[in-house]
Amino acid sequence: MLLQAIFPEFDPDIAEQFVQTDLTADVPTFMGIPIFDALSFNLLIFRFAFNLLITWIIIHFFYYKKSQRRDYYTTFMLFSVTIFLLICLLDNVKMQVGFGLGLFGIFSMIRYRTETITIREMTYLFMIIGLSVINGLAMAVSHIELLFTNMLFIIATWVLESNKILKHKATKLILYEKIQLIVPEREAELIEDLKKRTGLDIIGVQVGHIDFLRDVAYVKVSYNSNKSELNTIDQLTKADRFAG
Repeated sequence: MLLQAIFPEFDPDIAEQFVQTDLTADVPTFMGIPIFDALSFNLLIFRFAFNLLITWIIIHFFYYKKSQRRDYYTTFMLFSVTIFLLICLLDNVKMQVGFGLGLFGIFSMIRYRTETITIREMTYLFMIIGLSVINGLAMAVSHIELLFTNMLFIIATWVLESNKILKHKATKLILYEKIQLIVPEREAELIEDLKKRTGLDIIGVQVGHIDFLRDVAYVKVSYNSNKSELNTIDQLTKADRFAG
């Protein structure tokens, strides 16, 4: 519109014919398939490096810093690489968005049989898959929009993982023998006794299973933890998981 206002003789249809060029005209092919497309290859490398960088920042600085689980570190990174390449390369053969979302849903419900995955690991797995799907399918958005979307992932993770904003509270399941202190009216004495014996800053107590034959009870205590690392033992809340 602006060019037509300045140059009344400007014809956009004619200009479009001169401007449009076939970027793949000079690309050598074999059996109808390009042997090397420099434009597509460079775009793939750039997007892959960008997705890998964002994933590494989230996993290394937020997840691994607290959990120290190298096995999940490797799993999340390989998931990101696999999902991104799968989505990105299949998108080049006109893969529908519905298939990508279906794949996203399938992998988000994966349950390993050898070990029960905690909700934190499942959440990070869900986020890594979603991030890789977004970066693999986001061909129509600008680089700024894609960068802003990925930064939102990083900022949200940083806010929710920060101990300054959300103070870390841990729990422990204790087999307690002073059964006379588990009654509600002696809760203050119970907490004080547990503080002295455990050295923890206990803020709450819940009494669970009671065994009057052995005069013991399972007590679940909540306490403030000054450590940024997560203690995997604190995540065990069932007595049978302490066996062995």
